[in-house]
Amino acid sequence: MTKRSILTRALSAAVLAALGLALSGCGQKSAKEDNTLYVYNWGEYIGENVVKEFEKETGIKVVYDTFETNEEMLPIIEAGAVQYDVVCPSDYIIQKMIQKDLIQPIDFDKVPNYKNIDPKYLEKSKGFDPENKYSVPYCWGTVGILYNTSMVPESEAPTSWADLWNPKYQNNILMQDSVRDAFMVGEKLLGYDINTTDKTQLEAVKDKLIAQKPLVQAYVIDQVRDKMIGGEAALAVIYSGEMLYVQKEVKASGANFDLKYVIPKEGSNVWIDSWVIPKNARHKENAEKWIDFLCRADIAKENFEYITYPTPNKAAFELLSPELQNNKALFPDDADLAKCEVFQYLGEDGDALYDELWKEVKAQ
Repeated sequence: MTKRSILTRALSAAVLAALGLALSGCGQKSAKEDNTLYVYNWGEYIGENVVKEFEKETGIKVVYDTFETNEEMLPIIEAGAVQYDVVCPSDYIIQKMIQKDLIQPIDFDKVPNYKNIDPKYLEKSKGFDPENKYSVPYCWGTVGILYNTSMVPESEAPTSWADLWNPKYQNNILMQDSVRDAFMVGEKLLGYDINTTDKTQLEAVKDKLIAQKPLVQAYVIDQVRDKMIGGEAALAVIYSGEMLYVQKEVKASGANFDLKYVIPKEGSNVWIDSWVIPKNARHKENAEKWIDFLCRADIAKENFEYITYPTPNKAAFELLSPELQNNKALFPDDADLAKCEVFQYLGEDGDALYDELWKEVKAQ
């Protein structure tokens, strides 16, 4: 998905809307008449054989659509033209969906494998789902600094977000082209909450980002992986789930450097993508079977091996090799994780303020 640099096969909103009209008019049967499940997920965000395995074990036919961003997905759910049974949004969007009454509580008696979810991720989930009533964590990760060991000596390895303001690395720094991610870096550096809507604080972050601009090679999303693999930059803000991919590619290329990842000492963002059930779902029990299936240890491990983003499934984690379990980029120490916050929905006024200040940064 675009947010986390995963390729997609997303359908456009227009195509989905048209599909929804067709389905609502003649294709979708009532829940009692069919044994179907309508799934809406990020592109390339599930093991290659998992859907077929679910269908074989349950006899439920899966209709599977993908989206590229939360902002693309949400209007589709709001419109209700396609009545999806289970969807995988990100943390702050789940909070927004709860506020808009777009999703319904999950019957956890029908999701016995929920017990496999590590309580520490459920605790983080309370930042957007306070009672853990509406969502089940699927994948998670952090945002940190990726550095090239041939350009950044180990004796100078980054430890702080302040290292992204080091003039030594002028034109060798990559920032995320995302308002919340970029502002998070400045907020953590200045000691602010990453969900602050205090205009004075946000103006200070804006000024900090503007001061950094002469050092920045580019604001990127997907390109961050290729640029770092190609040795085109020294430092980059990146999502932790990219680590297995970029390290594998660098090794395969025979390059004379490694790419290493750190969570700065000030802390960072921890994001969580979770399964939810829309209010108008026609196959709620099937949706709960789907969620339960994905919470099974072997299936969660299979998904992790394909997606490479960390699993919140403790039982699946225990099935991983010691090398993966000890990979601190993927599974940071609890002390580092404790300093990380989840993004929350800021409301329309909060979003507008961030967007306004981000435009000022980009305009400089």
